[in-house]
Amino acid sequence: MVKHWIDELADSLYDALTKRGKEVYVFNGGLSVSGLQHVGRLRGEIIIAETLRRLLSERGLRVKQYLTLYTQDAWKGKDSQLKQFQNPAEASRYKGNPLIRVPDPKGCHGNWVEHYWSDFGPFIGEFTDGAIEVVTTTDMYKGRMRDFVKLTLGKREEVRRVVNKYRGRKPYPEDWIPVEPVCERCGRIDTTEALRLVDEDHVEYVCEHCGYRGVADISDGKLMWRIEWVGVWWTLGVDFEPYGKDHAMPGGSRDSCVDLAVNVYGLKPPEGLPYEWVEWRRPDGQVADMGSSDFIGFTPRDWLEVAHPHIYRFIVLKTPPMKKYSVGLHEVPQYYSQYYRAERIYYGLEKPKDEEEEVLLKRSYELSYPKGKPPREPPEQVPYSHLAVLAQIIPRDKWGTEGLKRLRSVGLLPEEPTEYGVQRVLETIPRAYTWAVKYGGEAGVFTLNTLEEAEKRAREVPVEYRALLGKLYENLTAIGEWSEDSVKNAMTSVTGGMRRDMIGEFYRYFYMVYVGKPSGPRAAPLLALMGREQALRYLEFFRNA
Repeated sequence: MVKHWIDELADSLYDALTKRGKEVYVFNGGLSVSGLQHVGRLRGEIIIAETLRRLLSERGLRVKQYLTLYTQDAWKGKDSQLKQFQNPAEASRYKGNPLIRVPDPKGCHGNWVEHYWSDFGPFIGEFTDGAIEVVTTTDMYKGRMRDFVKLTLGKREEVRRVVNKYRGRKPYPEDWIPVEPVCERCGRIDTTEALRLVDEDHVEYVCEHCGYRGVADISDGKLMWRIEWVGVWWTLGVDFEPYGKDHAMPGGSRDSCVDLAVNVYGLKPPEGLPYEWVEWRRPDGQVADMGSSDFIGFTPRDWLEVAHPHIYRFIVLKTPPMKKYSVGLHEVPQYYSQYYRAERIYYGLEKPKDEEEEVLLKRSYELSYPKGKPPREPPEQVPYSHLAVLAQIIPRDKWGTEGLKRLRSVGLLPEEPTEYGVQRVLETIPRAYTWAVKYGGEAGVFTLNTLEEAEKRAREVPVEYRALLGKLYENLTAIGEWSEDSVKNAMTSVTGGMRRDMIGEFYRYFYMVYVGKPSGPRAAPLLALMGREQALRYLEFFRNA
């Protein structure tokens, strides 16, 4: 029996977790807010983990899900980070400070973390059921993780021996104290060295950057990162945690943390799931791995401006974790088309290629709903690109009235559409408009000429093309039922016998008359959605040409 990859994963995870015998199982994901919080970060730590939580909850397990923000990490002050400030040279003084202590480069939030989290954190509930608790390492060090720091200091020789197995040429010396305090003078956390334990709550340190010597509370700093990762497992009681593929190399970071957990702390490490990076597909066709500190990609806020969260969930869920996928906002209409095909297969309106595709697409579609399940009846599907056209030919205040009327008149909506179908259309129209303006390019965004402008453009059309546009006018006036197909047929009957170069010129003049530039949206949907009366007015200048 063919199963979706996430159901197979849920099976194996269920077996592994139930052997632990806990009342409540804990899922966790970790993110460092080092810059742009791109949509790729929704993949493993949030959407996959949340979907597994829901599936296991349906089987009777109680699961708590966390998302840990590593806010005590040192700010690297890379060029891409410094460029976010109006004065990069001045901002360089924050290099090495904990992320949470770096100021907001735009001055609109309390600090760096709050600023870049604002385009991600508030939108997690749009892509999930919302039952995810966000915690920060800054707060954890002031809470229960403080006890883990004390435990680590008591085991520091055992910790050192294990960590040194993975450090190659730079082993820690015997007197190493695995606490990295924040320098009281310069604020750096990456250049301090703990010299001695003053008591169980304080360490004396020296800062290599500014030379300052002082005493810090063990909560005002952090543990070396391998130990800190284990500390998060210990503090939250983590049972399952996805992680990026960079941590999954044999003998790499996760293996070293598992070694520490088992052989120093006697802790059963969480079940893990590595996943691939997400690529950003640029409008020029180039792709690059999304990156936070490199500011490569786009945010969940950007996505929701132009698309439903369902569509992104669907992309995540139809792609196995260790397979790459790429996304670009200019391709949103294509993602809707792929989603609608899966929807038709789900409701039995279209046949899949084979059983494997059927299972993958139907299950991915079913689980794409962040809250609840798909509607009982198949909802109407209006192509995204058509709604982008509609939004630009009808005033915003008439999208919900005249817009729906136009869609009915051309057969894109039935006279009695489903409630969900109408709701989806009304939610998509403003998104499609934003998409056209921001990402649609030359063909996507347009403004209809006034009739005065159209008449002026019409006078500029050469005689031979005036005759062809006159023929188009005749064909369109002869249409019985006005629809996209009938409009398309009327147009192809004019262009069918033309040479390719003539077809290009014909459409260039066509678009100049309608939208004042040599290209635009697909002609048949444009005329169909304009409606017979309005569409023909632009061609009346060629009557009897």
